[in-house]
Amino acid sequence: MALELGTSSVSLEKTPDGRRLVVRHGADTSVDTVWNILTDTDCWADWGPSVTAVETATRYIDDGTTGRVCVAGAVWLPFEVTACTPYRWTWTVARLPATGHFVEERAGGSVVGFEIPPLATGYAPVCARACQRIATLAQQRDA
Repeated sequence: MALELGTSSVSLEKTPDGRRLVVRHGADTSVDTVWNILTDTDCWADWGPSVTAVETATRYIDDGTTGRVCVAGAVWLPFEVTACTPYRWTWTVARLPATGHFVEERAGGSVVGFEIPPLATGYAPVCARACQRIATLAQQRDA
């Protein structure tokens, strides 16, 4: 999918986890830099509008990583990373399927994206904001 740097798109697509609403944002930075930010739990509160803190035994997630995430500054919810392969990871939060996260290579940079379960489509604006924040953080690191 062609996506201009600094712009976002939203579409309904078939993903490895079935039909999802997919939010993408073009970034003028490397896939590896974006991936580092997506998998570094120390960064989640910097880019996740609803995340205020994370507790886990390991800083960087992998398949099977568990922990707790604090949302809205008040509620702690358990999470488990259900799949983590290069450039894509998914998780459950409070045992419910949550967003998928990915980064794709593209000419001149990368595309960061979220896959949203159909029942959570109202979360798309939050995911779009998170994608923008990730792109900004990655560009600052690459500068």
